[in-house]
Amino acid sequence: MRHAVYARYFATLLFLVSALIPPAAFAADTALPRVAVLATGGTIAGQADARAANAYNAGAVGAQQLVQAVPGIEKLAQLSTEQVASIGSQDMNDKVWFALARRIQQIFDRNEADAVVITHGTDTLEETAFFLDNVLHTDKPVVLVGSMRPSTATSADGPSNLYEAVEVAASPSARGRGVMVVLNDTIQSARATTKTNTTSVQTFVSPNSGPIGYVDPASVRFLAPAFQPDSHKYTLPSGEALPRVAIVYSHANMDGVEIDSAIASKAKGIVLAGVGDGNTSKTALDALERAAKQGIVVVRASRVGSGFVNRNVEVNDDQNGFVVSLDLNAQKARILTQLLIANGITAPAQVQKAFAATW
Repeated sequence: MRHAVYARYFATLLFLVSALIPPAAFAADTALPRVAVLATGGTIAGQADARAANAYNAGAVGAQQLVQAVPGIEKLAQLSTEQVASIGSQDMNDKVWFALARRIQQIFDRNEADAVVITHGTDTLEETAFFLDNVLHTDKPVVLVGSMRPSTATSADGPSNLYEAVEVAASPSARGRGVMVVLNDTIQSARATTKTNTTSVQTFVSPNSGPIGYVDPASVRFLAPAFQPDSHKYTLPSGEALPRVAIVYSHANMDGVEIDSAIASKAKGIVLAGVGDGNTSKTALDALERAAKQGIVVVRASRVGSGFVNRNVEVNDDQNGFVVSLDLNAQKARILTQLLIANGITAPAQVQKAFAATW
């Protein structure tokens, strides 16, 4: 009898609570985060081709198919999909970058999703990530993901990588960390990471700082609290193209022909992928000095895979009007130079300050 009384009491209490709190409130507490998956193609969307045992065609699989091929991904988030492009990332270009940046900003400004995951080829993934990190005005998670093996491979890594990318994007601890890259159970920052191997699934590393976290199907583990870098966010030009900036690769017996060619082609900036600490031959340095005197932004980066390029060591940067890339490799230095020029920042001192913004 006593048990029946208790049962009626708790039933009445539950009814009163449910009457006071609308059903929608319960639904809001249990709702999964909303993650928009924007597809651009790449190996992760690749299909096998008969021309060779390991041959494939990038970007052949659509966004919805990619998501549907990942068991259990629907338990992580409410997913929506959009096909922004269907290309190998060797063909990534300003037009697609601008479309991505504008669509992501629109998604967040209109509160269409809580996070964005971008599927992308690995060849230029680090460049897209770095570009977006510098132009998106949001603290919501943006995660780029790719794969080293096509979707039709026997041991395709795409489904696992996509699962973990959505897992990271949906994590409350992912907010305020800028644009991230997720592959092979590892979380990297857009600024620090780079592709280091032609075929290995463990290709993205951050040589100067290490990963910012790790992920597996059971957990997301960041190595430090969220930190919003005190760096300027840049505005996209009104059109669909960034200013022309050339990369010149230094080598033994270097002359100034490529540099003079960049000057003649009306490049607004030149990035040197220099030997060692961003150095090059005297002939090439003289050509770079000529470029700087013509108002072309000259940035010294390095072809070496790790380390910082320092000012005024073997090269007199102050005298020549050069900028050094610090931790940024040549391809990322090019992007930052393009954005700075597009935003009217061309004086060497101002450009150098922008390169040092997060260090």
